[in-house]
Amino acid sequence: MDGDMTALPLVFDAPRRGTPPRHLADLTREEARAAVAELGQPPFRADQLYRHYFRGVTDPAQMTDLPAGVRDTLTEALLPGLLTVVRHQTADNGRTRKTLWRLHDGALVESVLMRYPDRATVCISSQAGCGMACPFCATGQAGLTRNLSAAEIIGQAVAAAAAMANGEIDGGPGRLSNVVFMGMGEPLANYARVRKTLDALLTPAPHGLGLSQRSVTVSTVGLVPAIRRLTEEGRNVTLAVSLHAPDDELRDTLVPINTRWNVGEVVEAADAYAARTGRRYSVEYALIRDVNDQPHRADLLGKLLAGRLAHVNLIPLNPTPGSPWDASPLPAQREFVARLRAAGVATTVRDTRGQDIDGACGQLAAADRVEGVPSVAVPVPSVEPPVELGAEGDD
Repeated sequence: MDGDMTALPLVFDAPRRGTPPRHLADLTREEARAAVAELGQPPFRADQLYRHYFRGVTDPAQMTDLPAGVRDTLTEALLPGLLTVVRHQTADNGRTRKTLWRLHDGALVESVLMRYPDRATVCISSQAGCGMACPFCATGQAGLTRNLSAAEIIGQAVAAAAAMANGEIDGGPGRLSNVVFMGMGEPLANYARVRKTLDALLTPAPHGLGLSQRSVTVSTVGLVPAIRRLTEEGRNVTLAVSLHAPDDELRDTLVPINTRWNVGEVVEAADAYAARTGRRYSVEYALIRDVNDQPHRADLLGKLLAGRLAHVNLIPLNPTPGSPWDASPLPAQREFVARLRAAGVATTVRDTRGQDIDGACGQLAAADRVEGVPSVAVPVPSVEPPVELGAEGDD
């Protein structure tokens, strides 16, 4: 099936690289007020900076509630430009926009803003590249460059909210309603910073974007200790588990993390999250032709999930150039859906936005060189994971 494809190592510990400049979004409110005081300004100036930041205001000249003489000093110290737009690509009649961002060290990440009649969703990246090594995913095949800082992750959502508010997406001004951590990277492998990002997304304005918990989705390939930690910490965001196969034999190949935490353990951890939140979790399943789309696998998945507080989101795979993986044909998709529903499992098929700009699931690779800067700086050796994933670097 994957014949001559060389398996990449799983990478849990991100390479240590130069940290981005200090940013307001990385600090607690107390730290921000202290930082402003160190610059000789009254601490309430920090709250003014938050208000501008979460509204997407980046030009000091527009910060008219700050004294003109200190605007530049405060913005340089606490609102450095961490994300530089390399380019936007649009699709779906201007309703989908993929943005390629360059970070301070030249690493590249992508986010995708999708506008629908009833909502606007941004898909954000939590790592540059990904260490989970799933063979059918362009990001996974690119390897892991590094973790993003909280401000680098939050900044993608803030930019999307500003783009909606400013009417940059076809359809006139609107508001960002949903955030999904389904861009580049495994969010739960960058736990502390993703956790801080959740706080920023859910905190009401002016100190956050004020989104509702059910409109924020955190996706994972199944880092069980981190799912348990998310459960214990009491957030009620939507959990999405990228399963892609109902049986360990196949999933070991498609989602290599399965060799550490298998299907049963992942579903059990997701069940515990659902039991605490009372909310269904989503099971993401990319339908790959002749690999995981057979009727008997639909039956296995139905049997696995029947009676659980789970919902299946089938994703017709978007093939990446040169990849041996291909999308399931429509008849196979329909059969798969029918069998899951017959087993009593709620099932939907994802609307695949942005296919023509490589903006769809598994296609965010940022693999092209931009002005000579490769997105993936160095290959990294496999490293054993820490006992409790994501425990380091906690705020």
